[in-house]
Amino acid sequence: MTTAAELRRRTRELLAAHPPADTDRLDFLRARFDAGLAWVHYPEGLGGLAAPRALQAVVDAELEAAGAPGNDPRRIGIGLGMAAPTVLQYGREEQKRRLLRPLWTGEEVWCQLFSEPGAGSDLAALGTRAVRDGDDWVVNGQKVWTSSAHLARWAILIARTDPDVPKHRGITYFVCDMSDPGVEVRPLRQITGEAEFNEVFLTDVRIPDSRRLGEVGDGWRVAQTTLNNERVAIGGTPVPREGGMIGKVAATWRERPGLRTHDTHQRLLGLWVEAEVARLTGVRLRQQLAAGQPGPEGAGVKLTFARLNQEISGLEVELLGEEGLLYDDWTMRRPELVDFTGRDAGYRYLRSKGNSIEGGTSEVLLNIVAERVLGLPAEPRTDKDVAWKDLAR
Repeated sequence: MTTAAELRRRTRELLAAHPPADTDRLDFLRARFDAGLAWVHYPEGLGGLAAPRALQAVVDAELEAAGAPGNDPRRIGIGLGMAAPTVLQYGREEQKRRLLRPLWTGEEVWCQLFSEPGAGSDLAALGTRAVRDGDDWVVNGQKVWTSSAHLARWAILIARTDPDVPKHRGITYFVCDMSDPGVEVRPLRQITGEAEFNEVFLTDVRIPDSRRLGEVGDGWRVAQTTLNNERVAIGGTPVPREGGMIGKVAATWRERPGLRTHDTHQRLLGLWVEAEVARLTGVRLRQQLAAGQPGPEGAGVKLTFARLNQEISGLEVELLGEEGLLYDDWTMRRPELVDFTGRDAGYRYLRSKGNSIEGGTSEVLLNIVAERVLGLPAEPRTDKDVAWKDLAR
């Protein structure tokens, strides 16, 4: 088994062969991947060394101390947090070797083609169709709320391949080339003025069967890997104490004592404690991940993340009074990354409204926590055994 000492040695050899100050950023990232130091728990040849996941921190600390460049996880979060674990678990060997390296280095951006106008919270009701035609699948449909689609080369896509079985069956999981004919991306302008989201129209898009992940009709099970990792990626990102949204409000509180009131003081104290509890829960979740795959517990972390972001940003706007109502710029933008704590208080307040929708609505996550974590009785589902084609729409 690879040890911490062995990883330090390998990292120092990488730094000696590719000094960060003298090496092109992309060349360094490629060399790091090839050395197995990208994600050490992945298999050898795929950016890892089959080492314990917890030892990634050893590599990261050495590289940070040396000033080595990173791969900008905020820009490629969908690829890192959702596509990569799914490709690793269900992809064929040639898929893994083709897709994982440029995904990790950021050369190829990924997006997620899951939600649809008529199948958002009820994702299993999706209607995008994929019909087999020889060695290809012909896909027609519409996806929505697709972050980074305007930047993406690849997409993880689920489509209905058999309408004659119940909705959770008959779904198949594909990797879609966003540059293929028939893929059209249109911006969706949000309440912030930006268009980080998109709607994607798929018209006779041909996807080779070689880009299928998992078995035909087994896409719902494959998608659970993506969704469980997505919730951890959104809500379980490592942050220091007073990192994230609570840090912004705490800094304002300290720097501008004239804004303080007894009521806002009490609310800030309560939210600070909750944010710290959430942070420590995220630490524990990541420690559990070191021993296995993410489970439904990620739903609870993401649920708390959304609620706290909205409550904390609301307190910040209230604390700032009239100043909190200002907004820096309504210009239509198509950003390359999402920064939940970026820009000003008005932006943070408006952007946080999306946290309870993206990555699974808070209502859906409450059901997941109730049924899969707490073991409570499931809600009655009358459509569970009804063929998708016979569902009321």
